[in-house]
Amino acid sequence: MAMLLMPSTGVTLIQSASAQSLEAIASRSLKSIPLEQQTGDQPSVSIDPLNSPYPVPWNWVMKTYEDVSAREGSGVRYYRSHSLLSPDGEYAAYSRIQMQVQPELYRSQVSSVMFLENLRTGQLQEVKASSPLALHLMTQGKAATPGVISILSPIGWSKSSDRLLARQFEGFFSTSDISDYAVVWHRYQNRTTTLAPAQVFNNHAMSILLGWSQTDPSRVVFRVGELGDEQWQMWTVAENGQTSLATSVEQPVVFGLRQMQLWAGEQIASR
Repeated sequence: MAMLLMPSTGVTLIQSASAQSLEAIASRSLKSIPLEQQTGDQPSVSIDPLNSPYPVPWNWVMKTYEDVSAREGSGVRYYRSHSLLSPDGEYAAYSRIQMQVQPELYRSQVSSVMFLENLRTGQLQEVKASSPLALHLMTQGKAATPGVISILSPIGWSKSSDRLLARQFEGFFSTSDISDYAVVWHRYQNRTTTLAPAQVFNNHAMSILLGWSQTDPSRVVFRVGELGDEQWQMWTVAENGQTSLATSVEQPVVFGLRQMQLWAGEQIASR
């Protein structure tokens, strides 16, 4: 089921198949992890263009560009994220990132596909963002503007496992035109909504997704500002796009268990 809300929302579709034992996953003492604990689990050497608490694999992106452009000129490489398990142990979400390397960085492209697996039934679904550049890649395909970056990755679940929150990081290589969108998948309605603070649409500000609102779990929290600003303000966004200044007691949270897997990371290369 797809759903589109404006000005700061959007949508998606989903479906397919694969399998795994729910009991085996649940037996690994699944627990909820608040934002401050999850950020501490991130590798200290990991960098992120927006200094996000949920970094995209930017080290891999830049190293891949340097290696491929120097040795082959151009080529395609893949990266697979670790899985993020829901608190009830029934779902796992992960992303597969593709980088199309060109001799010039500003002509290279990074895109992704995010998968959601029902561990009880084995059904594998694809979750898509409907942010501007995600839609551009979907509609334009090979004719897409060079230099596009569009990475969708799961960052956390709601406490009751009924919603998944993902970070849609997008922009262009060799520019400061980058920002985050939030993608929320609703388990029981099987629909996806894409959100961003109103300032991103109206003033071209930059936003960093931080998690669910602790004071109102139906909203998501962003830090919003522009290059050069000393203080970036925290804002919350509702599913209808309403953007409000966060209260002084706001503390973003996420839940779930990050499953470290041997097959995560750089994948077999292909041309």
